[in-house]
Formats: sequence, C-alpha cells, structure tokens
Amino acid sequence: MVGRHPTAQLLAVGEGRYLIDCGEGTQLRLLEHRRRLSSLRVIFISHLHGDHYFGLFGLLSTLHLQGRQEPLTVVGPPGLELVLTTQAMHSQMQPGYTITFVPVDTEAHAVVYEDAQVRVWSLPMRHRIPCAGYLFEEQPRRDKLVKELLPTSLTPSELSQLAQGHDLPANEATGRPALAHAAVSVPAAPPRRYAFCSDTRYQPELAELVRGVDLLYHEATFLDDLRERAAITYHSTARQAATTARDADAHRLLIGHFSSRYKELAWHLKEAQAVFAWTELATEGLIVSV
Repeated sequence: MVGRHPTAQLLAVGEGRYLIDCGEGTQLRLLEHRRRLSSLRVIFISHLHGDHYFGLFGLLSTLHLQGRQEPLTVVGPPGLELVLTTQAMHSQMQPGYTITFVPVDTEAHAVVYEDAQVRVWSLPMRHRIPCAGYLFEEQPRRDKLVKELLPTSLTPSELSQLAQGHDLPANEATGRPALAHAAVSVPAAPPRRYAFCSDTRYQPELAELVRGVDLLYHEATFLDDLRERAAITYHSTARQAATTARDADAHRLLIGHFSSRYKELAWHLKEAQAVFAWTELATEGLIVSV
C-alpha cells in the first residue's frame, strides 16, 4: 500500500555495508536516505518473490552505470543467478565489475559468507518457495587499549604490537620493563548479533537458532485472529513473532512485512508487546542501533 515499500534493509557493521533483500525501488530509498550505493559490499536475498528482489537488477545496472569496479557478492537461493544473467543477456548489460553469486541451501543452517566484519549464517524459513533468513554475527573485536595506562616512551611499533593483543618484552634501551597487554587494556564488547527472519510460517525450532540475538527481525504479516490464514499462506502473526523472540531470549524484536489489509499497525505492536515487551515496528526509514 502507499507509504509502505517492499522489503529492503541496510546493515552497517564497521566499514561494511550489507543489503538484505532488494524489493522494487530499493535504490531510490537508499538515495533518499543519503546512503551511497557504491558502499555496498554484499547483497543477501531471502527468496524469489518479487517484493523481495525485483529491485536488484535495477540496482546492479545503476552500479554499472556509475562506473563501479569493486567486486560485489550476491548471496541468495538457487535460481537467482539464472534470473539476473538472463536479464543481463537480453538487455545487453555487461557490468564493469565482477559479481560473485553464492547459492544458499535454504534447508540448512550454515555459514554462507564471512569477511573481516561479519560471519553470516543461513536460517531455514518455511515459505511457499525456497526461502532463507540470515544471522549476522560480528567478528570478535580486539581489547581496547587505555591511553592513560600506556607508558609515554612506547614506540609506534610497540603500540602496534599492543594494539594487536601482544605482550611486550622489556626494552633494555629505554629501561622499560616488560608490559602485558592485559595490564593496559579493557575487554572489548561482546560481538553483536542480528537475525533477519524473512517470510515464514511460525516455526518454534527457529528460536534455538537465533538464541540470545541482540536484535531479531521477524515478519508479522497478520494479526493472530488470522493465524490460520497465516499458516495457509506460509506467513506469521505478530503474536507468533513475539513468541519466537521470547523463546529465543532475544534482546529486542522488530516486526514487519505487514499485510496491506491493515491500514494502522498499532494492533500489531500491542499484540506482540503482550508477549514480548521489547518490540518495535519496522517502519520505513527506521534507523536502529545495536
């Protein structure tokens, strides 16, 4: 409906920018929110229903027209590569950058992508066609050096060694005694975790796969009075999404992918918060920090 756009989320972790789903008009939404298309590193597609990927070919074409040269990785279900290469062939679009396709086994919970910022796991969804969610785990960060605890006589090389977590032997030239990394640092914050659960029927077993996540996004297409309709169409209700968050001991829940039959969303929020208090609506343009 007007004012609600097809699914697309931009996840920022350090220097990494990861696009999750790419519904029609995604590139326009990114530009509206002043997000540079060139900063995208990886695109994750959950499944091949149009409201989750119809904007992808247009985005890839725009990146080509903008002169992108950096490689791009596209992760998604089997068939996605064929769809995009067929579109490229018939439109005679030959991108000036390398696109690497990573097919996902939508029945498996397995690592599908990893870089210096994140490790990403697939999450099996129960939908009408093969569909995967994604669990993003931040890579462990190094302990943080405390400036006030550092000797002033340290050389750049010694500072670099400490920053990498190494202990320093005694420096006879300066008379500095041995220095343990633990003595001048504080532990880094625990790695953050975000789970994106796309279109799916309610599945209690999902809670174990996303246990303890800092932020859980779960579809909530219907209110619970239509739970039978939700099951038939392989979707979930707001109450079911909240039940998954509660059973997973998630810290926070975002619900989205609302049916166009609902003009107002207050009842979705009320229904979910009755089960899991730390619930928010995933509305257009929302920025969430973890």
